[in-house]
Amino acid sequence: MSRSRALLAAAIGTALAAPLALSVPAGAAAPAAGEYTVTALKFTVEAGGRQCVVDADLYRPAGVDAQHTAPAVLTTNGFGGSKSDGSTDATGKAFAQRGYVGLVYSGLGFGKSGCLISLDDPRIDGKAASALVDFLAGTRAADDGTKVDYVTADKKGDPRVGMIGGSYGGAVQLATASQDPRVDALVPMITWNDLTYSLDPQNAADRDVPGVFKWQWTNGFYLMGEGQPLLVPSLDPSRINKLSCLHFVDDACETISTLNSGRYPADRTKALLDYARSVSPVSYLKGVKAPTLVVQGQSDSLFNLNEARATYDTLREQGTPTKMIWQSWGHSGGLTDPASGELNLAQGNLETSYVGKRILAWFDTYLRHEKGVDTGPAFAYYRDWIGDPNDTYATAPSVPALSRKLYLSGDGKLVDNREKVARGSREYRNWLIPTSHSESSLAGLIGLPDPAPHDTRGTYLDWTTEPLDRSTDVVGAPKATLKVISPRTERVQNSDDAADKLVLFAKLYDVAPDGTKTLVHRLVSPVRVPDVTRPFTVTLPGIVHRYEKGHRIQFVIAASDDAYGGNKGVKPVTVSSSPEDTGTVELPVVTE
Repeated sequence: MSRSRALLAAAIGTALAAPLALSVPAGAAAPAAGEYTVTALKFTVEAGGRQCVVDADLYRPAGVDAQHTAPAVLTTNGFGGSKSDGSTDATGKAFAQRGYVGLVYSGLGFGKSGCLISLDDPRIDGKAASALVDFLAGTRAADDGTKVDYVTADKKGDPRVGMIGGSYGGAVQLATASQDPRVDALVPMITWNDLTYSLDPQNAADRDVPGVFKWQWTNGFYLMGEGQPLLVPSLDPSRINKLSCLHFVDDACETISTLNSGRYPADRTKALLDYARSVSPVSYLKGVKAPTLVVQGQSDSLFNLNEARATYDTLREQGTPTKMIWQSWGHSGGLTDPASGELNLAQGNLETSYVGKRILAWFDTYLRHEKGVDTGPAFAYYRDWIGDPNDTYATAPSVPALSRKLYLSGDGKLVDNREKVARGSREYRNWLIPTSHSESSLAGLIGLPDPAPHDTRGTYLDWTTEPLDRSTDVVGAPKATLKVISPRTERVQNSDDAADKLVLFAKLYDVAPDGTKTLVHRLVSPVRVPDVTRPFTVTLPGIVHRYEKGHRIQFVIAASDDAYGGNKGVKPVTVSSSPEDTGTVELPVVTE
């Protein structure tokens, strides 16, 4: 396995190093206490109208039998990985060590599992995982005839089973639980709520207007899927799609094609939005009743904190038991070298990390049915400005609300009172090539250097506060309300192609006293403006960030970003301000 693929697999798995495992054939005697057996199994399942062979490993703790049952933990790999990736198979090891039966499998289209890549479609990937729950229930056998009778059951055919996994291995949990009510507990990590937002983000309010193509992330994973013949010799024939692209279902191929075309005609746009949402939790969370511990990373431009917040809010509002943690690492940073005290996938520090202890408590409560276990607060978040690794998490009953409003002044200042707004207008314009850089999307994932964020003069506007007289902690998703003037856009924005609408990027910088600028977590908020003749509201990515005393908050709108698609043609933009009519920025500020 190449170094880049290995790191990708580690990034989107969820598991942990553990003690020696003994690989033994089915039916062999269990080893001594403190060890466990690992048995390789195959399952032929029907998924999406195809017969697929699922490649899996069964982890059985020592001493577990029909008279001494144990609950089970089911997990699978992230995109591009397999059951054999170090971080994925270590999940089975970690939980077998702790007395759980583990079933670790390669997701459809990956490793030695068959079928096409179908983006965790609940009708395909969810149904396949449900067949594995049947095995854990003892109601079906593996292809070699292996059956289990030692998984704790709530009733006949209903095993006590939880799921854990990250990214691609996170969304599949929600997909499975929406199809199979027997799943008892979920821990989805660093995963998506809505792929239309993840891959083509639209941060204005109008969900029917397509967003701005996140081309670096999307094509990186697309090429990884299409490159399976180079990564996995002797592919199962069920993994070859001869109709369009090689290894994805047709709808996924059409979605990629539309996004890469840079055009959004109405019929193709509707098909894109409908399909991407159909394979996303946003469309099926109503069927998820299993208690869910949502864990998301602050350093993550692929699936940002807003995705976790959307899943959390939906589950909570429908009465599904749910809690949420915003840890430090995600797809964009900290995966291979987590901060001190954080859950470390290589070290397997479940009992000594905050997130690890919360995961154990979640499964102890909902799988072992232990009484009096504290599953923690409704919401917890990592603070990178705290030096003590044992005190990095703060807790709250809910995500903080917007509490501080700032105003865009015509002289480039960001002021705290409407009366301080100066009258004035400023203009920027885009070039035909990107002129702003936030990140090289895959750099943090595969350990490559990435140039510092920057914007080119004349292609952006900024508004900056005075130096802060006290530290200011922002926890949550800021919002901005804007009104822009763009006559060239106004003339074409109502065409049949939504790509004619104006694209811009909103973001927040932290400006130090010496003038050094930091783009907070290298996150930006892409917007395809629904109508330049009207004000619009932009939701920025959720952040957890301390602006230190003496630092300044800077709000920027830029014409482009080289990690995303851009504008069609040159479209000058003017922003005007006056005390009675100006844009605003609202921040969720925490007072400690």
